Amino acid sequence: MGQPKLELKPADRVEITTILDNTVDMLLPSSDSVKRFQSGATMGEKCLLAEHGFSAVVTVVSEGQERSLLFDTGLSRDGMMHNLDVLGIDPHEFGAIVLSHGHIDHCNGLPAAVSRLGAAKIPLVMHPDAMLERKVVLPGGRETSLPPPDKTALRHPGVELVETPDASTLLGDMVLITGEIPRTTDFEQGFPIHWSKINSEWQPDPLIRDDQALVVNVRDKGLVILTGCGHAGLINTIRYAQELTGVSRVHAVIGGFHLSGPLFEPRIEPTVQALWEFAPDIIVPAHCTGWPATHRIAAEFSQSFVQNSAGTRFII
Repeated sequence: MGQPKLELKPADRVEITTILDNTVDMLLPSSDSVKRFQSGATMGEKCLLAEHGFSAVVTVVSEGQERSLLFDTGLSRDGMMHNLDVLGIDPHEFGAIVLSHGHIDHCNGLPAAVSRLGAAKIPLVMHPDAMLERKVVLPGGRETSLPPPDKTALRHPGVELVETPDASTLLGDMVLITGEIPRTTDFEQGFPIHWSKINSEWQPDPLIRDDQALVVNVRDKGLVILTGCGHAGLINTIRYAQELTGVSRVHAVIGGFHLSGPLFEPRIEPTVQALWEFAPDIIVPAHCTGWPATHRIAAEFSQSFVQNSAGTRFII
């Protein structure tokens, strides 16, 4: 792609709060760096939702100043906003919104999110292909539609739409959005039954080129990489983050690794073995990673693995 290396300013700290994920577990233990959601004094007083979708809030801290953005918005119209309210997070605090890609389980809560924004415009960053109409064609011919983001949300006066395939930075150059990720491994070959409507015609679109990740360089620790579904492949994503930033040390990888189901489970072992190239201190499989892959990662990287749950806040 010829993308030049970007100047990513180190952050003193980053906090990543999982707003939505496929699971919620109120009994998971906290630690100094992993804070679990605690309900009110009465069980059920405040309840988080789980759904087949993903959303996170990323807060970077430098010289005592905090800046936050919203990364993905989940599957349902209201689940993300419900969880933000339960967690006491105000959308007015967001300095940007980023869509990892245009699939409905990452963008359907967008209208509810922008409806809470103030008058000041904030960037809404996504790849142009995120607006494609798409579908999955299953064996036997059954189709599942994947509608694109709601266009009315993109025209909201509180957002400034930024459509680009290239890498860019946000929040005072402390957050990197990778843009389109090169496919360099021999085993991360996309989603073979995925189709997109391009120039009014349905075409095979296995690569899902709009897939992008978020990267923060934490001072004295290294790269923290957040993925939505990881359609580009976890290893491709990590290597591209290193290439863009010029930083080799990988401290944490968090998010969906898309290794669930019979089409993707053959990629589990190559992915796990390739992860040793980076040996992250923290590995948090989420969303579409799937139980077999999560179990394998937990076994192989027992000291690094952290179970995710809606409401979990990672402090790095």
